[in-house]
Amino acid sequence: MISPEVLRHLYNYNYWARDRQLAACAKLTNEQFTRTLGGSFALLRDTLVHIAGAEWIWCERWNGRSPRVFPKGEQFPDLRALEEYWRGVERDVRRFVGGVTEAALAQPLTYTNVAGEQWTYPLGQAMFHLVNHGTYHRGQVTTLLRQLRAEAPGLDFLLMQDLKATAGG
Repeated sequence: MISPEVLRHLYNYNYWARDRQLAACAKLTNEQFTRTLGGSFALLRDTLVHIAGAEWIWCERWNGRSPRVFPKGEQFPDLRALEEYWRGVERDVRRFVGGVTEAALAQPLTYTNVAGEQWTYPLGQAMFHLVNHGTYHRGQVTTLLRQLRAEAPGLDFLLMQDLKATAGG
């Protein structure tokens, strides 16, 4: 089982890495941001929308709701719209993660996925899954940024630690 403290640290990393990629995306034109490139999701925008949407849907599940629809890329005409949405999701996720207890992490979480199937996992595993999911898709974002010949910032967990240490906190 993962401790609440370690989980909070992982979510801090999650949003640190997200912010580095969003900063790289801010240097792109909207045409680049919405260009068809291929992969699991055809557009860089849609890959980021998937990550943000997964955070939203899991936070909803943690709070006893089971949404059946993910946000669609077309809902976000540009990076600014996506970032505004994602900051709201982050606020809700951080609020939940900040208050989670060790006892709560061991409790079963039952939800219905978007296909209508019911699943049950310990809450702690579901919360760990979401960070891992984000890491997986950020790797795809890195590939898409490189295909666009754009900066793809380093996202290693230890890089975050090094940068914090050199910044004095």
